[in-house]
Amino acid sequence: MDDEMTDFEPQSHEGEKLSDILACLRPGPDGRLSLEQLDDALAERSFGAFIVLFSIPNLIPLPPGATLLLGLPLILVSWQMMISRHTRVWLPERIARFSVDGGRGMAILDRVLPWLRWIESAVKPRFWFLQTRRAERVLGGFALILSIVVFFPIPFGNWLPALALAIIGLSVTERDGYGLVIGLAVGVFSILLAGLVVVAAGALIALLF
Repeated sequence: MDDEMTDFEPQSHEGEKLSDILACLRPGPDGRLSLEQLDDALAERSFGAFIVLFSIPNLIPLPPGATLLLGLPLILVSWQMMISRHTRVWLPERIARFSVDGGRGMAILDRVLPWLRWIESAVKPRFWFLQTRRAERVLGGFALILSIVVFFPIPFGNWLPALALAIIGLSVTERDGYGLVIGLAVGVFSILLAGLVVVAAGALIALLF
């Protein structure tokens, strides 16, 4: 019965863009910004929104090996999206309580929001065709594959799947079917490209040794 329910509509912040919701976040009374606060603010948008938020840092130039750390949250969220019977992310208590200094958290948001608004400029509610939890689970499986590609340190292979995940996540939060199709296309291309890079690297190593 749960598989056939059309339960994707956000139950809070209806009509607001994800960037607007995040821009309203403020540190708690303890002066810190926690993942629990973020999860509460995102509510029913949390699957797509967390995918967006954990994808965007992978689009910013970072030290080598950073994707090994930044890819793990993507794997966790997409895995839950694939197997969960609920419409929002469940965070273990220890993870939910993870927090950063309020000033540092706001600085991170200041870096993320311009990228998010840039992607949002082309996204709006239209032609939404994922009408069941079963369909969203299939999408979660595809997002999991992309997250694994992001996780592994493949030369030049992380940026494109991270972009695909950001487009997919934002399309889910805004219910944009056209955006989702574009994200899926970018995702398929990025998987093929990453596979080509791995095969080429393997062939080069075989020739050298």
